[in-house]
Amino acid sequence: MNFRHEYKQEIDLSDMLAVRQNLSAVMKPDIHSEDGKYLVRSVYFDNIFDKALLEKINGVNRREKFRIRLYNGDTSFIRLEKKSKINGLCCKESAPLTAEQALDIVTGKTERMSDSEHELVKELYRKTVLQGLKAKTIVDYTREAFVFPAGNVRITLDYDIRTGSNTSDFLSPDCVTLPAPDCGIILEIKWDSFLPEIIADAVQLKNRRTSSFSKYAACRIYG
Repeated sequence: MNFRHEYKQEIDLSDMLAVRQNLSAVMKPDIHSEDGKYLVRSVYFDNIFDKALLEKINGVNRREKFRIRLYNGDTSFIRLEKKSKINGLCCKESAPLTAEQALDIVTGKTERMSDSEHELVKELYRKTVLQGLKAKTIVDYTREAFVFPAGNVRITLDYDIRTGSNTSDFLSPDCVTLPAPDCGIILEIKWDSFLPEIIADAVQLKNRRTSSFSKYAACRIYG
């Protein structure tokens, strides 16, 4: 597994405008962006004891969470993802899903998962059986993403964070979501072995500290 550095900052609109301008001068926009941005929708999984949520809140050193994700409502490109964090470093594994498979998993029809050709899907199946993992909440937001080849740097600006509890409806364009409370703009910076100085300078903000903000945790406010 390829572990990466990652840190987040909660910023305001003036910060975002400054960072966006700086990044546009030295980085390229993500190739999947439309007019510089795209929409992200995820369904997160947890068990009846809220294991993933509590481990995040308590800052457990080794933790993981599963989610199903799609972009711009495109049901032809859906991914199951597992995000792991160990000693402050992050790793993401993924596997493709069809819309039918994704809906089956979210609605608890998991029997066919055990026959999947993808190990990550089978791992989630085992954990739905042994740990009681199930779909918990929808997380929506708008993302602006920038990339830089040296250091494999990826920087994102996430905002308009919304949440929904009807997870079985997550593939529908009419799925109802509500603004998540106390969620502003999140700057995320990810890189491999080094962060180029030109990029570090571009995201340097006064009086801003690294944050442990979690969209999943923020969006669990409604259950």
